[in-house]
Amino acid sequence: MFGYWGKLCRVNLTNQTWKAEEIKESDLKLLLGGTALGCKILLEETPAKVEPLSEENKLIFAVGPIQAAKFFPGNAKWSVITKGPLSGSFMDSAGTGAWAPEFKKAGFDALVIEGKAEKPTWIYISDNNVEFKDATGLWGLDSIETSAKIKEILGDKRINALNIGTAGEILNPTANITCDGHSFAGRGGAGAVMGSKNLKAIAAWGTQECEIADAAACDAWAKEMFQILHKATETAEGTPSVMVGMEEIGDSPIRYWRGDVWHKGAETIGTPRYTEVLNVKPLPCQNCPVGCHRHIDIELKDGGRLVGNGPEYETLGTMGSGLCIDDLEAISIANDMCNRAGADTISIGSYVGFIIECYESSLLTAEQIGMIPHFGDRETLLFLVDKLLKNEGIGELFKKGIRGAAELIGGDAKDITVEVKNLDLPAHDPRAVFGNFVNYATSPRGACHERGDCQAIATGLVYPEVGLEEVPDRFSVAEAAQTAVYAQDASMMYNCSTICKFMVKFAGMTISEYLNGLETVTGESWTGKELFKFGERSLNLQRLLNVRDGMNRKDDTVPKKLYIPAAVGGRAGKAPTEAEFNTMLDEYYEKRGWTKEGIPTAEKLKELGLEDYIKYIPC
Repeated sequence: MFGYWGKLCRVNLTNQTWKAEEIKESDLKLLLGGTALGCKILLEETPAKVEPLSEENKLIFAVGPIQAAKFFPGNAKWSVITKGPLSGSFMDSAGTGAWAPEFKKAGFDALVIEGKAEKPTWIYISDNNVEFKDATGLWGLDSIETSAKIKEILGDKRINALNIGTAGEILNPTANITCDGHSFAGRGGAGAVMGSKNLKAIAAWGTQECEIADAAACDAWAKEMFQILHKATETAEGTPSVMVGMEEIGDSPIRYWRGDVWHKGAETIGTPRYTEVLNVKPLPCQNCPVGCHRHIDIELKDGGRLVGNGPEYETLGTMGSGLCIDDLEAISIANDMCNRAGADTISIGSYVGFIIECYESSLLTAEQIGMIPHFGDRETLLFLVDKLLKNEGIGELFKKGIRGAAELIGGDAKDITVEVKNLDLPAHDPRAVFGNFVNYATSPRGACHERGDCQAIATGLVYPEVGLEEVPDRFSVAEAAQTAVYAQDASMMYNCSTICKFMVKFAGMTISEYLNGLETVTGESWTGKELFKFGERSLNLQRLLNVRDGMNRKDDTVPKKLYIPAAVGGRAGKAPTEAEFNTMLDEYYEKRGWTKEGIPTAEKLKELGLEDYIKYIPC
């Protein structure tokens, strides 16, 4: 099948062995790759309710067909799939950088990690081969240091490695997986799963060419798209450029979700000031015409220097507006601390806000926290981020995420939390876009803007190829469920084909243009609706895994705070009632073809060609 090797690499860390296995062509045609393929493996090969940090859990990396093309824009994406330590059930995350195309050239479409190494280990995957390496000398290094050391060991600066920092080593539930210190599979705790297996890094390099349907046509298409997409974004300033606009419509979190407006603060930390103050340069991934990541270079107030990845919008939201901190230097330092430790800035920033509010509500004392915390305070941010990353002091409370911390704190702490399935909300307020109430509640890995970005649709992204021709009313209860369906199916599809969705939602590639590119790789001529079906299949498989672990409608909830409307600003007076939320949820389940308890039906699975998975529906 064009665009695929039809092979996965299965690595057993316990006995330091590996083997190549066939991936059925029928599975690739049904699932496309990436997250859907990984979820299929996880569903079939792990028992229900397996402990995420146990040796029995599996860690799966997968790419799609487009990594086989040399210059396909946005093909640096890769997905990691596992049972996550926060939700206790399905999780996937995605990163970019330059690893995915090299892994493909090494001769594989997916990687399955099993067991647990006796001592710290890293692996090197090259042309149809896997080498096991001693990582004792790497253990304790941060994510940036680890990447540099592996390049030194292998004697080639071109070789990229996925790795964990110190957060993953200590099984911090917010730990992520970084690609060469450049990009991060940031949410859900995959880095902790990697750490639980004593696996420090996965380097990949290959020289093989996977056959595609029409290489000449693909090269011509890619060249034209690069020019179009680069021209459309050459003056763009990355994700920080949306800070002011998101705050204006009421989409950004403020004062840990209790504030309404923060206009001046958003202007202070957003662009163009962000670009000027942090001396920004674009930081593109491999085969990227956009360069949304920001490379910063600043002199610090204490005389030091900070050079590296700058904070993205989500970090500006959770550590900036969410904490009422307008100090770009402080946010950048906290961001760098998280990047080096390898931890999710969204959850870490959210934990800081939660701690401050618990203190203000007399649920935590200054003695317990280690200081008197305040919103808008630089020292509060830096002190608490340090404790949270190290699982020390107040950070010890969060070893099981924010739900675990709330349970230990007691009192009304649970009502202060803002999470779904133990995953903290991203920097998009669903009261500004009602579709995100449905999306967050039903997202398999927990509250997520990257598995259904309703805010992008509400601010202008349409998909005419599947029937979404007009921007829906962002405050409409009646339109929320359908908006969530469109957004989720699109996002899941991107993560099956493993393309960076910014090619579409940021640079303006249309689904029709993407289909043209896919056809040059795979030789398959899909319609837009057929392409989105891959996303729907992936979502249903993820839902089945969660259902098998005991999840259903009772887990599709939203935080109590989010039923409180703003008094002023871009979402003034706007928030659904709990009854309206349940109405939206009912409509969503109906559109999905699920039961009223949110369980996929046999009829729906048959419709999607997933008959073999009916056995996972609980009796």
